[in-house]
Amino acid sequence: MQSIAFFNNKGGVGKTTLLCNLAAYLALIKKKKVLVVDADPQCNATQLMLDETEVLKIYDTANSFTIYSIIHPLSIGKGYASSMTPRNVPDYGVDLIPGDPRLALKEDLLSKDWQDAIAGDIRGMRTSYLFTEFLLRCHEYDFVLFDMGPSLGSINRAVLLSCDFFLSPMSIDIFSLKAIENISAAVLEWNKRLSHGISQLDKAVKDDLPSTRKFDIKFAGYVAQQYIQKTTQGEQRAVASYEKIMRRIPKTIQTFFVDKFKFPISPKIDYEIGTIPNLYSLIPMSQTAHKPIFSLKAKDGVRGAHFNKVREAETIFQDLTKQLLSNLKALS
Repeated sequence: MQSIAFFNNKGGVGKTTLLCNLAAYLALIKKKKVLVVDADPQCNATQLMLDETEVLKIYDTANSFTIYSIIHPLSIGKGYASSMTPRNVPDYGVDLIPGDPRLALKEDLLSKDWQDAIAGDIRGMRTSYLFTEFLLRCHEYDFVLFDMGPSLGSINRAVLLSCDFFLSPMSIDIFSLKAIENISAAVLEWNKRLSHGISQLDKAVKDDLPSTRKFDIKFAGYVAQQYIQKTTQGEQRAVASYEKIMRRIPKTIQTFFVDKFKFPISPKIDYEIGTIPNLYSLIPMSQTAHKPIFSLKAKDGVRGAHFNKVREAETIFQDLTKQLLSNLKALS
């Protein structure tokens, strides 16, 4: 099982759309067993994958299993959740741990317990390794993909601490470049503080934890998306204003991720997993139909030239999946 956090602390980069469509391609086309965990209090992945009736049923039913069900027992002193009940999403071919707006209420708990953890407190450590313990129960899956909110807060810190890899979706703007710098600085500082906390633990206490791993998460790559294309001599390419920023992304990734964390460099690894141009009306069609973009049909509103765009989208996600799997294999 491999766990991947889809993360960028800048919002509006198309993170949820990318995650859900890659998850669907892995499940429906590559026949992998995939679990999606909606760890964003805004619950965007949940709303994208499930229709409105099912979403209302989840939040109107007191005992529905959501991401909140994983954290709440720990927060009231009952330890880690005893079981998990994912929800199957046939149109995407995946299982889903739905998001929950109440997750935001646990931000303070995770933040306080982090302060205790870096001081060597066992309870703080248990809370900080919450998702590590959760992932130990996910061995039946080939991939566990985490959708995350755009912040460097305590929830995302707990997810990044636990995952094997992170993938950064990026919009083509200066703020995405600055976000890379922010993530780099934050993870380095978190790792320094966590190392101090672990050093305060005795062996018996360490053995009582699901892990004492540090932030040894690996960078799977980035996907630049939502840019506008033009056709030049029969070739599709980004318009000049986007292309200028796109040329800066590899150097920024190299400087703040690859060099700072000593991530491997190999001909088998291309940290630019791929690019996705603006898909325009296919995105709202996908949202309305609660289907992957490459699965849209006439009954979902696809007309005329849209069919070619759907086929192009399938090729895009095919290429992205191929490069992602290649990177994961080389990095493992």
